[in-house]
Amino acid sequence: MNAKENDKKTLSFGLALIPIVSMLALLIIGYGVMELRIEPLLLFSATIAAGIAWWQGYSWDEIMHSIVSKLAKAMPVIMILICVGGLIGTWMFSGTIPYMVYWGLKLISPQYILIAAFFLTSVVSVCTGTSWGSAGTVGVALMGVAAGLDVSLAAAAGAVVSGAYFGDKISPLSDSTNFAAIVADTTLYEHIQHLMYTTIPSFVLAAVVYLIAGHSGMMGDVATPQRVTDIITALDGLYNFNILLLLPPVLVLWGAVRKKPVIPAMLSACLLAVVLGIIFQGLSIKQGLDAFMDGFNISMFPQGAEGIIADVPRLLNRGGMFSMMSTILLVFCAFSFAGALTITGALNIIINRLLTVIRSVGQLIAATIGTTILVTGATSDGKLALLVPAELFKDAYLRMGLDTKNLSRTIEDAGTVIEPLLPWTSAGVYMATTLGVSTLDLLPWAIQCYAAIFFALIYGFTGFGIARTPKTAAAESMATEQETRTVINAK
Repeated sequence: MNAKENDKKTLSFGLALIPIVSMLALLIIGYGVMELRIEPLLLFSATIAAGIAWWQGYSWDEIMHSIVSKLAKAMPVIMILICVGGLIGTWMFSGTIPYMVYWGLKLISPQYILIAAFFLTSVVSVCTGTSWGSAGTVGVALMGVAAGLDVSLAAAAGAVVSGAYFGDKISPLSDSTNFAAIVADTTLYEHIQHLMYTTIPSFVLAAVVYLIAGHSGMMGDVATPQRVTDIITALDGLYNFNILLLLPPVLVLWGAVRKKPVIPAMLSACLLAVVLGIIFQGLSIKQGLDAFMDGFNISMFPQGAEGIIADVPRLLNRGGMFSMMSTILLVFCAFSFAGALTITGALNIIINRLLTVIRSVGQLIAATIGTTILVTGATSDGKLALLVPAELFKDAYLRMGLDTKNLSRTIEDAGTVIEPLLPWTSAGVYMATTLGVSTLDLLPWAIQCYAAIFFALIYGFTGFGIARTPKTAAAESMATEQETRTVINAK
């Protein structure tokens, strides 16, 4: 630490809480209760954090450097968001998404759409290891099917997010799964095996809820057979369907499986979709590029929307790079707060205080969950939300005789799958924008994502599913044997 940094004031615990509590209060009251725009609330939170940094002695240039550093790390996410907009527009142009919606409406009953959405995205995400790719391909198509069936879009989006993050959490191809194992000093397959204690019960619980919801009145009225028939007929009349229209999502999923760079794979899928739209739909290259930039519009067809029920234009008119601009603004505001907060060191002070009050395994698990969620919400950075708690709590787990795979499991339970449920994180923004449903609306239905936290807490306080280090397990076994001998001798 240089002399200039030594001159900065250190925050007390109370002052360290101010930016975090202010941000949470503004978002809960302003966004959740008063339904205010989230962007100015995040900017106001950033102003509070920057004010505290200025009081500590940091200059405006230093605060801006911290914010710019955070935004620089967010640029890949921003580029992916832009590409997703182009991808949706061109896939509408080619007929790729309408083709999947067409067959979904023909094959999936309204009673089974939630469970189908959950299972299909789960399978794709496990095979590819990517939640974003799963939601951006089959997830978008399934949302179209749900819209056609007049099923609750919030419920459908929750099922898609649950399935997408099921694979992101346990797939050996997932970067977050590998990263969690690395930062917690455990092996990948031990980490995945241990995750099953919380993930499988969450999966079963979600599947049961989706199955029951589909066969009850929980989702409201569903589409009549005639309405579904009208949509199928309209899609069949607008597009020339061919199985080759599935090539763009196949290309994206192949790139995910082979760990190819995401942005080139997505842009290649956009280009392929434009070519397919020209070949099969008879549209022009100018219209293809317009769909890429501004989004697809049904008026691109010669017949337009004449004689077509209103549900079809609502389903098809979407996408385009420009459709992501408001989303990108939200990312900028979120990372402005994260950058200003980082320079104050407030998170480290809060977390270090937490470490002083931990006395039991249950408290340690609870503290790890709380810290991971706090870091996820405060930094909007999924990787940092795994790294920071792992570094802070690793020694505490070892001191209590706990295998570090407990730590890797807990940070995944509270980090990887919770990130898409926070509206201002990059994952939350991506899911809400891609699926067309606000985060708070889909949150109650994303059962797979949050149920694992409750199982983790139950295991922590009961001792079930908690792995001990070999030495601790051996010592406990010897102690049990000694107690048994003592009882026998006493008799």
